[in-house]
Amino acid sequence: MGDDERLARAALTRVGEPGDETVNRWLDRHGAVDTLKALASETPLPGVSRARWAGLRQRARGLDPEADLRAVDALGGRFVCPGDPEWPSQLDDLGDGRPVGLWVRGRASLRLWALRSVAVVGARACTDYGAHVAAVLGSSLAARGWTVISGAAYGVDGAAHGGALAVDGATVGVLACGVDVAYPPGNGSLIRRIGEQGLLVAELPPGDHPTRSRFVLRNRVIAALARGTVVVEAELRSGSLVTARRALALGRVTMGVPGPVTSGLSAGVHQLLRGEGVVVTDAAEIIELVGNIGELAPEKRGPMLPRDLLTPEAARVLEALPARGALGTAAVARAAALTEDRALVRLQELASLGFLERNGDHWQLVRRTNQHPNR
Repeated sequence: MGDDERLARAALTRVGEPGDETVNRWLDRHGAVDTLKALASETPLPGVSRARWAGLRQRARGLDPEADLRAVDALGGRFVCPGDPEWPSQLDDLGDGRPVGLWVRGRASLRLWALRSVAVVGARACTDYGAHVAAVLGSSLAARGWTVISGAAYGVDGAAHGGALAVDGATVGVLACGVDVAYPPGNGSLIRRIGEQGLLVAELPPGDHPTRSRFVLRNRVIAALARGTVVVEAELRSGSLVTARRALALGRVTMGVPGPVTSGLSAGVHQLLRGEGVVVTDAAEIIELVGNIGELAPEKRGPMLPRDLLTPEAARVLEALPARGALGTAAVARAAALTEDRALVRLQELASLGFLERNGDHWQLVRRTNQHPNR
């Protein structure tokens, strides 16, 4: 992309709102330079009313994209455009809603980090359970070489970023403001750390502020960047579910971590899981869904008990004995459907293994202190 086109795209990030499909159609048809020039005319381009055209022209007055580029450069950042080597091509899945360009702060390559990435999103006012799960997922994914993407907000977002940073892993914060703006202010220290150790990404130019609609629009970038999205705690009306639905619409793997059925903060996740969402409980299960063929999660099993190793015949003999009291060999044989000789062999085997003890001509279970009979 030529310098003039890049400069014009940088200017247009101050004109249209993120994801403005009309502006993107102008870019496809006319290019950024001619689109910006057209804004000097009172004759609107196709697709907008005169009132909206007047509003866009108002925003286009007094633009100084060179100053914005100098500002992001001073932060160690850059402006990345479609077609650049660093541009993540999966953002093109947004079609006319793809970003005009991205302001990026940090040293790593956004495209390379996004190749193996998972978005971890959830409630801002999360519970201790939600914060713990998000932090563990963030650290576990990062330790396995995956990039953790989130929105740098309070709650689940911050916990996921913090988990990745704690293991010196890769994490990307997608902001609804300029990359030089710490929002929310309470996460200022975390956002600075992401900018130093990871990447901060924004569609809005330096110094621009967040709005409610920009948070919603930001979610589509999170969904498009990552190979999969995990929701950890979300109410029925939640921005996290907006991200999940965008991920589903884009064909991304969409997952959820279940919580208590009595918690309103898990109700949105459970609704997602009743549809096309997939239940996950740890990083290994997430990677199995979004990773390469063969990256399988280990099979989860309960603890192996000594009686699990018995042969079927020995197990039948053991089950024939009552929880309390003793039986003779003949009674055990009848209960286990064996001959007395076979029953005696198994009884002696079980005694040698410590399951039974002999009391004269009778056999009984070994009872240990504080042990329930069924154990």
